[in-house]
Amino acid sequence: MNSSLGIRHIVQFVLFVALQILLMDSLVLFGTGFCFIYIAFLLFLPINMNRVLLLFFGLVAGFTVDIFYDTIGIHAAASVLLAYLRPMILNLLTPRDGYDTNDSVNIHVMGWRWFLAYALTLILAHHTAVFLLEIFSLEGLSSAIPKILLSVLFTGVVMVILQLLFFSIKRANR
Repeated sequence: MNSSLGIRHIVQFVLFVALQILLMDSLVLFGTGFCFIYIAFLLFLPINMNRVLLLFFGLVAGFTVDIFYDTIGIHAAASVLLAYLRPMILNLLTPRDGYDTNDSVNIHVMGWRWFLAYALTLILAHHTAVFLLEIFSLEGLSSAIPKILLSVLFTGVVMVILQLLFFSIKRANR
C-alpha cells in the first residue's frame, strides 16, 4: 500500500466514523432503521487488502464506534465479522476474468448486480450481528428482524448513494 493510498484510507476512516458518530446516531428511519455508515470504510477498501490488516481495521472501526456509543464491543464484534466474511464474499462474486490487482469496490466498474450482492450480503451479516448481540437472546428476535431488515435497506441505499456520488467512473469501460 503506497503512502497516498494509505492517507486516502485514513481520511476515509476518519470521515466515515465521524459521520457515524455526529450525524447517523440521530438519524433513525421510522424509529427502527439505523444507518451504520462507518462500515463503508471496510466495504470500500481495495479488493486485494491483506486479510490480517482487514481484520485489524474492522476491530479499530468497530471499537471506535463502541467507545462513542457505549456499546461494549457490539460494533467491534460485528465489524470483525464483516471483515472476516468480506474475502469469502469477494471470492464468491469473482468475475470470470478475475479481479485486476488495482480493482477496488466500485459500482461503476463492477456493476450494479455485483455491488448490490456484495454490499447487501455483508451489511446483512453486520447488522444481524449488531442487533442480535444487542438483544443477546432469541426471545427478542421478533423485534430485531424489522430492525435488521429496515437498517440493511437504509444502509444499503446510503452505500449506493456514496458510490454514485464519490467513486470514479473513469475505469467503467474496461
